[in-house]
Amino acid sequence: MVCTKEVHLSNPIDDSHPGKKVKIRRFIPLYIMLIPGTIYLIINNYIPMAGLVLAFKKFNYSLGIWKSPFNGLSNFKYLFMGSDAALMIRNTLLYNLLFILLGTILSVAVAIMLGVIRSMTARKIYQTIILIPYLISIVIVSYIVYAFLSSDTGFINKTLLAGKGTISWYTEPKYWPFILTFVFLWKNFGYNSIIYYATIIGIDPSLYEAATVDGASNWKKIVHVTLPGLKSTIITLTLLAVGRIFYSDFGLFYQVPMNSGPLLNVTQTIDTYVYRALLTLNDVGRSSSAGFLQSIVGFFVVFFSNWAVRKIDKENALF
Repeated sequence: MVCTKEVHLSNPIDDSHPGKKVKIRRFIPLYIMLIPGTIYLIINNYIPMAGLVLAFKKFNYSLGIWKSPFNGLSNFKYLFMGSDAALMIRNTLLYNLLFILLGTILSVAVAIMLGVIRSMTARKIYQTIILIPYLISIVIVSYIVYAFLSSDTGFINKTLLAGKGTISWYTEPKYWPFILTFVFLWKNFGYNSIIYYATIIGIDPSLYEAATVDGASNWKKIVHVTLPGLKSTIITLTLLAVGRIFYSDFGLFYQVPMNSGPLLNVTQTIDTYVYRALLTLNDVGRSSSAGFLQSIVGFFVVFFSNWAVRKIDKENALF
């Protein structure tokens, strides 16, 4: 006598389980919120990428983008074969390296000082004050700088240098590396300081309490608790800044010096050079090739920098 037992197996691929439907429904609002941002990215960031073909064409307005003739890499040659090529690349790289170094040091220092302030009201006031320059238009900043440096009516010539002679600031290149660095730091350090400060207030307070019990001074707390807690944020912001090392703040190098010809040796960067070339030659292909080259260089610099970070500290790498 053979006994048979009927076994009913549930279908493993059964999407009718109520738990799965509930989970999907729970995330529907998030998917809906994602739609506007996705559409914006596609329209603003991805569709324009088709225009990269202009970097390899001799653009003709009457023919349009697609019918204009190809000219290979000739658009890229003017960036390196022109008389100002070495100058603009040198200025772009050195200014950015200086901005990254000094900007990081100043932003971290201010963030740490904000963390030390006990009064909540005073802390909010200081945060607002240091953030205001970041929100001011670069055009307004250029006129603030002009109010200080004007040869005839400038504050410095009329007060600090009164009776000692005047300086023609907009025709003296030797002063402008310091002026541009100061203006950049004044305008931008507040934004990064707020980011670093947000990281500091997220550090576990028990670490500071343990350091206090061990008799650590405030300086040792900063060195052994605060700075290690800031390490990942510093690396991330530095990698993002390094990715734009071939770019420059156009307003800072063009608007603030008031497009002064005698200052070109210290204010000419890739962006200002391309803008001036576009105004003079009206060559869209050459300006497109400059933007394309800046993006490619930035990509490889970020990739290499991230690879170096992974070799040293894998946990703090971006990818």
